[in-house]
Amino acid sequence: MEQTASWAQRVLALLVDWLASTLVVMLFIGVGGWSENGFASLYTMGVFVLESTILTAFVGGSFGKIALRLRVVRLDGRGPVDLLHALLRSALVALVIPPLVFRPDGRGLHDMLAGTCTVLLRDVSGGLGNRR
Repeated sequence: MEQTASWAQRVLALLVDWLASTLVVMLFIGVGGWSENGFASLYTMGVFVLESTILTAFVGGSFGKIALRLRVVRLDGRGPVDLLHALLRSALVALVIPPLVFRPDGRGLHDMLAGTCTVLLRDVSGGLGNRR
């Protein structure tokens, strides 16, 4: 199995995703609405789950992961992550605890349940067909 991306890389990608999601929400409800609206953080979470799910299923990673040249791949190596598994993974990340429960190889509970892992883009281009 290729080495998974480091915790630092994944946390930075998450911060980029959260910032982008916050900016999208601010674009729709305004900066004043952001600071006054008690649901602004829930809106941000919704945008995060939506963007992470869609981008993971269609381009291999969330906005933050793409920006940091990381990709979410299926552990079995049989094609891209499908929409349902991308949604499961994103929802589990949003719950916070699953990513903090992890294996020695760095895969969190969210990845274990979705059958995925986060790798560096260079590892993806090297091929994942030999994963088991």
